Amino acid sequence: MRKEFCNKIEELAIANQKILFLTGDLGFMALESIQKSIGNRFINTGVSEQNMVSMAASLSSQGFTVFCYSIAPFVVFRPAEQIRLDVCLHNMDVKIIGNGGGYGYGIMGSTHHAIEDIAVLSSFQNMRCYIPFCAEDVAEITEQMMNHRGPGYIRLEKGTKPDYIKIPVYNPIRKILNGDKLTIVSMGPISLNAIAAIEAISPEKNIADVFIVSEIPIIELTKQLITSIKKTDKLLIIEEHVSRGGLGENISLQLMQKSIAPKKFTHLFAVGYPDGKYGDQKFHQEKSKIDPKSIQKIIKKMINE
Repeated sequence: MRKEFCNKIEELAIANQKILFLTGDLGFMALESIQKSIGNRFINTGVSEQNMVSMAASLSSQGFTVFCYSIAPFVVFRPAEQIRLDVCLHNMDVKIIGNGGGYGYGIMGSTHHAIEDIAVLSSFQNMRCYIPFCAEDVAEITEQMMNHRGPGYIRLEKGTKPDYIKIPVYNPIRKILNGDKLTIVSMGPISLNAIAAIEAISPEKNIADVFIVSEIPIIELTKQLITSIKKTDKLLIIEEHVSRGGLGENISLQLMQKSIAPKKFTHLFAVGYPDGKYGDQKFHQEKSKIDPKSIQKIIKKMINE
């Protein structure tokens, strides 16, 4: 997704002289084209994320839209106080770009993972979090974040959708597959694991309505999603994020406010490090039972209950 994001930012920044791009000493073999295109509007702030975010807030107060780019845990957790106080409290037009969300940096361990990022940032005043579900979704998501005047966060991961999946017209909640036995709601590229699980069960891929959520906090459930949940009466929520403060809690709150209670409900999420071991992203997904094979078992169980 980083490549698609960089291409879109370069396009936007060339057209808009009020866009500034800050990086915390990252982007080798990735950001050079942006730097070349926008010149002194590209600033390497060094390994100083707190200072980078405060600098961005100050520049935004002068009328600039400022992007802060780094590895997700570095640009979210280290400067969390600055994001909360300098950016969000004052509703500054600062965009936080975190690369490698979830378990994306794998074997590098918990210091490089971001499985609590949505919970932290979405709790801050005025902040909106944007989560592309595949590489092809990044440009539109970036455009949507630009249209939101105020704090924003993009969680970049990796993933390419199957050719038969058509990306719908943008909405914070979009339906990408049709089915009649189960409703699946997911966030980010983990959606691709759910699609792979469905493919393994049914070549026709018609067993579940699959919805992707691209913005947190969720302001309102769509009528299409509500209709699906009432129809199937079975809801499966999947996210590469801890159970607290993420997609599961957001959806559950909305359903409770509408007095909707599906007969069957399952929530799959990042469980952290139950045995203290680290591995690649696939390893951690398997531990959390959010890999395709584990999701396949859960779907079979739910549709047969």
